[in-house]
Amino acid sequence: MTVAIILIVVALVAAGAYFAFARRPQLPPAPEHKALPEKKAEAPAARREEPKPKPAEREAKREPAAPAAAEEEIETPIEEETPAEPAAPAPRAKRDVSALRKGLAASRGGFIAKLRALVSGKKEIDPAILEQMEEVMLSSDVGVQTTHAILGRLRERLEKHELADEDAVWNALRAEATEILKVGHHGAIKNAGKPTVVLMVGVNGVGKTTTIGKLATRARDEGKKVLLGAGDTFRAAAVQQLEVWGKRVSADVVKGKEGSDPGAVAYEATSKAKEAGVDLLFVDTAGRLHTKTPLMDEIKKVRKTIDKALSGAPHETLLVLDATTGQNALQQATQFKEAVDLTGIVLTKLDGTAKGGIVLGVCDALKVPVRYIGLGERAEDLRVFDAEDFVEALFGREEEAVAAE
Repeated sequence: MTVAIILIVVALVAAGAYFAFARRPQLPPAPEHKALPEKKAEAPAARREEPKPKPAEREAKREPAAPAAAEEEIETPIEEETPAEPAAPAPRAKRDVSALRKGLAASRGGFIAKLRALVSGKKEIDPAILEQMEEVMLSSDVGVQTTHAILGRLRERLEKHELADEDAVWNALRAEATEILKVGHHGAIKNAGKPTVVLMVGVNGVGKTTTIGKLATRARDEGKKVLLGAGDTFRAAAVQQLEVWGKRVSADVVKGKEGSDPGAVAYEATSKAKEAGVDLLFVDTAGRLHTKTPLMDEIKKVRKTIDKALSGAPHETLLVLDATTGQNALQQATQFKEAVDLTGIVLTKLDGTAKGGIVLGVCDALKVPVRYIGLGERAEDLRVFDAEDFVEALFGREEEAVAAE
């Protein structure tokens, strides 16, 4: 009995120890139980995120379409704006107009200022103002024919009550000037192949030889090869001046003896230009002759000899006029046009006259375009003429000039 009791007690103690030991290993898994809730916590989190997109998916199916379209709409204008960026010439145009304003300061302060004073502050335009405008325009070298044509059209519009105030009259004047100056081909010398022959004509003292030098400088800066022909053989000073320009632009000068035949020099220069493969040949001519041969006949002869050396040449015949000589310049232009086929006019010394209306007079009377204008002594002061820029610089108001700059 005693032994049996002892065995029972031992078994009970062993069982108690076993159960006590078995419960302790269950405590270590506690970290596993902690890990499980973490995993379970992650799962619900994922589940919580999943249901959100699910309801949103239906909206997203609609909304993504809207953003996609929005993105497409944004990209399209960007593509349209990129090609429009080359329109960056706009600032350049403004700078050009600003420089023109400075060059035309004398005319803006004279001719244009007088016209503006007539209409400034007028709420109603009296037809009698046109008579005052006529006086100003005639005294500013616009010319009788051109003045009457412009004012005649303004008078018709006044009678139709189309010019009710100051702005309307001024805008009408600008429109008339632009229309007149747009005649013919504008811009720089056109490339007619190698060589392109340019015949320069004009009376002495207008700046013909200097203009050739400036044009040659422009051509050199553009990477073109130039040759000069000293066709004014009656003035040693003209030949020497052309040689000075030739050295500046690294161009050869074809010349003859003093008093020699200008046609022979022009022929030799054209032949040499062909052989040398130059881009541009500028041929100077006499502005006055000390012989029995009239000037215009001599120039016609020069043109014929150039054509013999190169069929179809000269490709350009530019008449150089001094803007400060006013109506005398218009008379010169008329005579030269009757004698030769002018392709353009170069107006020099335009910065030195307060009249400035000669530009309108020449273009309207002769229907020959102004190709270049001279606004100073430097080579870069010889500018390619642009009708719209010129009118803007001449007729634009001061407040518009400040806004443009």
